[in-house]
Amino acid sequence: MTPWVKICGATRPADIDLLAGAGVDLVGLWHGVPGGHAELGIGALAALAHAAATAGLRPVLVTLQTTAAAIRQVLSAARLGWVQLHGYQPPGTVHALKAADDNLRVIKVLHVRAGDCLERTLIRAYERAGADYFLLDSVTEHGRLGSTAQALDVTVVLALADLISRPFLLAGGITADRAGQLLQVSGHPRFLGIDVDTGARGSDARLDPTRIADIRRAWPPSLRVAAQR
Repeated sequence: MTPWVKICGATRPADIDLLAGAGVDLVGLWHGVPGGHAELGIGALAALAHAAATAGLRPVLVTLQTTAAAIRQVLSAARLGWVQLHGYQPPGTVHALKAADDNLRVIKVLHVRAGDCLERTLIRAYERAGADYFLLDSVTEHGRLGSTAQALDVTVVLALADLISRPFLLAGGITADRAGQLLQVSGHPRFLGIDVDTGARGSDARLDPTRIADIRRAWPPSLRVAAQR
């Protein structure tokens, strides 16, 4: 079956229009990502989240913030119902977020460096805490998180997919061309979709309509995925 497509790092209303027109499912909006190329202030975050929801996209807060109180404050200010915890937030943060709002959808990133999942020993704790989904992403040898354009080894991804009990998205060097290389992953019963940043951008570092259209064609929507919204 085939996946959701999530494009990360929208910063302009034109980005929202582009993603909605391309049939993308989720858009990642950054706040609390110090030095991030797509970092948004609260006002811009709220405006883009509203625009995305109005256009039929699902806006997702992407953050490295660690405390549930700070994250809840941002979610409330921007009226967001989804959050992607992209840092090393402990299971307690997930628990506190879900305890405050059971309708909140939490995506917890599992970071893989040199073939090893850095949160492997915490996976069950994240699941017990209420994480709804996982996102598998690469970490560089120097510890950089997110937008690394480094592809994960398929064998490593499948081993992690078998270990977790939640649906998962895959990030790390995702492009339209890789769809054929990832058939084993996209065929996994818990595979939910892909998360793309670098692979959706042109040489000017802006979201590129041709690349995004190619990604959407390579990873078309399906009834199974639609049913999980």
